[in-house]
Amino acid sequence: MKKTTIINALLLALTTSTAAIASDAYIESFETYAKEMQNFPGGQNIANTINSYQQEVAKTQRQVGYIGKALALPEPTKVAEGVYTVIGSLIWHNPTNFGLNNNLTFIEFEDGVFVFNAGPNPAVAYSFHQQIKKITNKPVKWVAVENSQGHAYLGASYWVDQGVKNLYSHSVANQDFHNGYKFIKKSWGDRVGHQITETARDVSDKFTTFDDKITVDVGGGESVDILNFGPGHTPGSTIVYLPKRNIVLPGDLAYNERMLALFSYTDTQKWTETFETFMNAMPKDVLVIPGHGGPTNMTKVKQDTYDYLKFMHAEVQKIIDAGGSVEDTASIDQSAYKDRPVYEQTHKHNGVHIYKEFTGGDLGQSYE
Repeated sequence: MKKTTIINALLLALTTSTAAIASDAYIESFETYAKEMQNFPGGQNIANTINSYQQEVAKTQRQVGYIGKALALPEPTKVAEGVYTVIGSLIWHNPTNFGLNNNLTFIEFEDGVFVFNAGPNPAVAYSFHQQIKKITNKPVKWVAVENSQGHAYLGASYWVDQGVKNLYSHSVANQDFHNGYKFIKKSWGDRVGHQITETARDVSDKFTTFDDKITVDVGGGESVDILNFGPGHTPGSTIVYLPKRNIVLPGDLAYNERMLALFSYTDTQKWTETFETFMNAMPKDVLVIPGHGGPTNMTKVKQDTYDYLKFMHAEVQKIIDAGGSVEDTASIDQSAYKDRPVYEQTHKHNGVHIYKEFTGGDLGQSYE
C-alpha cells in the first residue's frame, strides 16, 4: 500500500472516531515501534521507514489543525450587522459544554474576519470556524484573546495552523499563559476531556503583545482598538472596541447574569478601579458583549460585576472593622445573587477571598 494511501486511510479513521482525536498517542506508538525494530537484523531500514511515516502523519495533522467531527456548539447569535457571538455555558467547564463556558465572537470586516477568543481547545476552535464559514466566506485574519485562561487561549494553535498571522494578547496575559501552559492544558484536559485538548500547543510566541493599546486597520475605513485598562478578573486582560459600531468586548472584566468567580490571581480592588476606568472611557450607550452572559448594556454589566464587588468590599470591611475572622464572611447575606449560575460554588469563597485580600492573607497560586 502506498504511503499516501496509508495516510489518507488514517485521516478517514480519525475523522470518524472521537476516541482518536488525541493523535499524539498514535504518533508516539510509531516512535516506540521504530525503536523496537532497531534490535532486529535489517531493522534500521524499517525503523527509518516508520519514522518517515510518523513525520508525515504529524505534518498532516499539524496542517489540518484538528482531526475530528465538529462539536455541537450553540448557534451564533447575531448581535449587530456582521457581528456574531456564541454564548458559552454559564456553568463550569465540563465534558457536556466541551469547555466552552465563555463567549466566542466574530466580526466581519471588509478585509476579513476578526475573532475574539481562540476557544478552550482545538476542537471548539475548529467547530467555531465551521460556523463562521456558514455565514461568510471571508478568511479569519485576526484573533485576540481576552486573558490567560484556558477557555481564551488553548484553541490558539488551531488558528495558527489555519494560517492566521495576526494574534493579539496583553503582554501580562501572554506571559502568564506561557508560564502556566502545562498546568492549564492538563487542568482543562482533566475537566473537559483529553481527546479534544491533547493537540493544543503553546503558541504564545506567535502573539503580538501590547501594554495599553493597539489599533488594527480592518479595511473599509474601520479599525479595531485593542485595549487594556488594568487588572481585572485576571492580571492581564484584553478589551476589543469597535468605534464605528459602538460595540465593546470587555472579556472577563465584565460579567452578565453569571456569579463572579475569584481565583488566587484576582485582585478585586484593582478590578473595580479598572472597571471605573473602562466605564469612563466608553460611550454610555455602548453595546457590551461580555466575557460571560449575553450581549447587554453598560448598566447591566455594572450591576452584575462592579456593584457586586463594591457590595462585597463593604460587607467584608465591616467584618474586619468589628474584629471578625475570615469564617465570619459566611454570614454575609448574598441572597440577592442566589439565582445566578455557579452561586453555590462561588459565593462563600468570594467572601473568604476578599477578606484575605484585604488583610494580606495567602491567596495561594493557581492557573485556569
